[in-house]
Formats: sequence, structure tokens, C-alpha cells
Amino acid sequence: MRIIGVDPGNAVTGFGMVERSGELRFVAAGTIRSGKLARGPARLAKLYDNLIAVIDAHAPDAMSLERSFVAVNVQSAFTLGEARAIAMLAAAHRGLELFEYTPTDVKLSIAGYGRADKAQVKYMVRRTLNLDSAAELADDAADALAIALCHLFRARMAQPSAPRRRLPLRVSRAASLAQVRS
Repeated sequence: MRIIGVDPGNAVTGFGMVERSGELRFVAAGTIRSGKLARGPARLAKLYDNLIAVIDAHAPDAMSLERSFVAVNVQSAFTLGEARAIAMLAAAHRGLELFEYTPTDVKLSIAGYGRADKAQVKYMVRRTLNLDSAAELADDAADALAIALCHLFRARMAQPSAPRRRLPLRVSRAASLAQVRS
């Protein structure tokens, strides 16, 4: 079973992919940065395109996503929600089941303590996946790997009764309206 974990962010979104086929195996990890020039819809389109490219390159079976927390800054909460929605959309367009976990669930699964700090989580991700300590691993990518590992540790995925269905990347407005009317 191959899982992609996504840690959505306002400026940086982390992704991490792990696989369990007998033993745990690191597949890929990285970050998607929106860049200073990308704002609003351009930022979301860049995030979507990059997530689709990662999903297509590594063919995960499911996506694990961190549930939002209540933010003090309302504007930050809105932009974080947009990034989460884009990750959900990418999962839907590639026919991936989506699983969500709270930050406390992730930390408890990985570090054994629901209030573990980022350094503890990153250390345990490296240790769990036997990653070389010299290899660079961005904090956002480590968080995404932790989210993917959390799913492997906590969930039992039901076998889908039907094969995965891929939706087209771009659906025209006319096609969308035709589907709604039918």
C-alpha cells in the first residue's frame, strides 16, 4: 500500500510518500512552494498542478491529509483551507481515497506524544524510515511523511469494491453543466 501524505500550507505545502509491502519504505518527499509572484488563483493552480504531477509520478493508493486546526489569524485560516481544498481536489481527480488526521493524532502515532514538537516528529520520521541523517529533509516534507505514516499505523483501508476512476484534468463549464442536468 502506497500513501501520499500532504501537509498543506499558505506558502509551502509538504508532500511525503511511503509504502508498506511487508516493511515500511520511503518513496519520495518534498515541498511545493507557491513563490512570491503566485497569489490567489495562480497560487492554487500551481499547487494543484504540482500535486497532480507528484501523484502521477508515484501512483499512491490513498492520500492522508492533516485536518485543519483553529487559527488565530482568520485570513491565514482561509488560505490554509484553500490549500486543503486543492489537495482534496487532486485526490478526487485521481480517484484516491482521502483520510484525515488531527495534528495530535499524527504526533501520537509517530512520536508517542500528542504534543511532540517538530524536531521530535522529524527525528522519529527519520528513524522510522531509516533515512540518513545527512540527507536533507524540509520540515514540511517531514510533517507530510508523518501524516502518511500515521495512516499506515492507524487505519485499515477497506478494499474498494470498484476500480479507481480518474476524472479529466480540466472539465469545461458546458460539460459540468451537462453532467449536473443529466
